Amino acid sequence: MERTLTTHEVAKMAQVHRDTLLRWLREGRIPEPSRDRNGWRVFTPEEAEGVVNYAKQEQQPAPRQRVRESPSIYILSPISKLQHLNWDFEDANTGYLTHSLHPYPAKFIPQIPNALIQELSSVSDTVLDPFCGSGTTLIEALLLKRHCIGIDANPLACLITRAKTARLGESEIENLCQLENKVVDISQQQSYKNLPLFPDLKFESLTFNRPSFDGVDFWFEPHVIDELALLKTLCLSINNNVAKQVALMIFSSIIVSVSRQDSDTRYVRRDKNIPSGETLQRFARALGLAIKRVSDLTELTDPHFTCEVINANVLDEPDIELVDLVVCSPPYPNAYSYHLYHRTRMLWLDMDQPTFKSIEIGSHRKYSKKSENAANAETFRSELHQIMMWLNRSLRVGGYICFVIGDSVLKGEVIHNDELFIEVAEALGYQLEANFNRRLKDGKKSFNPAIGKIKDEHIVILRKIGG
Repeated sequence: MERTLTTHEVAKMAQVHRDTLLRWLREGRIPEPSRDRNGWRVFTPEEAEGVVNYAKQEQQPAPRQRVRESPSIYILSPISKLQHLNWDFEDANTGYLTHSLHPYPAKFIPQIPNALIQELSSVSDTVLDPFCGSGTTLIEALLLKRHCIGIDANPLACLITRAKTARLGESEIENLCQLENKVVDISQQQSYKNLPLFPDLKFESLTFNRPSFDGVDFWFEPHVIDELALLKTLCLSINNNVAKQVALMIFSSIIVSVSRQDSDTRYVRRDKNIPSGETLQRFARALGLAIKRVSDLTELTDPHFTCEVINANVLDEPDIELVDLVVCSPPYPNAYSYHLYHRTRMLWLDMDQPTFKSIEIGSHRKYSKKSENAANAETFRSELHQIMMWLNRSLRVGGYICFVIGDSVLKGEVIHNDELFIEVAEALGYQLEANFNRRLKDGKKSFNPAIGKIKDEHIVILRKIGG
């Protein structure tokens, strides 16, 4: 098989900055190469040689005009480039860097925002995700040298996103490594306690409060409650705020796995027989991985590019700076209830789960009520209208809005949310640029069993054409 080269390698061969090469590609000055299974551009040696030749000609004013006029170079618009992309990403690695550090049901894969950000924005632009979830869009924006803003009504989502986009310096790494080592030591003590020679060995002399929220004894075994309570105390004792956020994210990430909740997507009780000390060991292993992954992200991103995460309901129209691109996967009506599946995590972290439950957009609870006041398609249409009006004030003229959205089933009727979204947007003056279809992997985005599985998604791209 012929060896391919990355964008970085080709830029180095051409003796130009990677950002310069990406700009040439966006402007259609050089042909677009194919992409690998992860959605990254890959150049053949011949294509790389073409870039090198173009870079040489760019330094000489006379040939430069001939290159631009050459009929062999077919200039594609950003939308045309996206049209040629295989959006299924069937074999893509979706868990690189910090993407897989915390479970988050129904999140979209990073290859989607990566492609949209590359083609529809430029370096130093600001990218907004008004439903940031676990931070997928924001991570990709930082990797592509964009500023980014994430908004979510779910306080847990904001904690996860802040931690997954964090920058770790020496002090943060030291704090987290100390915590990891401390937890390993305590877990070993717990293991020794179970041996006949050490029957009276207990936790070190550290005070921690056992939680008393409703259902804690139903969902957790007594020794798991003690170990989680100890871990929470250790995490909260960290003085460095960035390190504390990373530690609390990892604490949150293991809660369901050591509980009696079947899984993140099944809110039923089953005994898992978690042995004593296992909760501590899982935390230590997850924290060690997080230190590496967040450190890797820190090395790959430029500290000059900012990331702001706002805990707010978009229907309250939070005040944000003007943005250049919007990329998000909004909640599907009647498909999912994040307040339910994140309940134990939020209660362990002292988050206001009832308030989030009352304002969650699209939740199954909200759309499955039997009363006359139950939410319906018109409810979602009205919410979309309000969101699009707010985005109209927040997005610069010429900027794009990209929604990754699937269908819903309301009272037995299939609601095509992409069509609903386009209808609302066009009525407000947005211009439809594209509506791509992608097939989901089997087993992905399985929501409420009563409405089945979502098989397809749409990537809807709109453009703001007026003030």
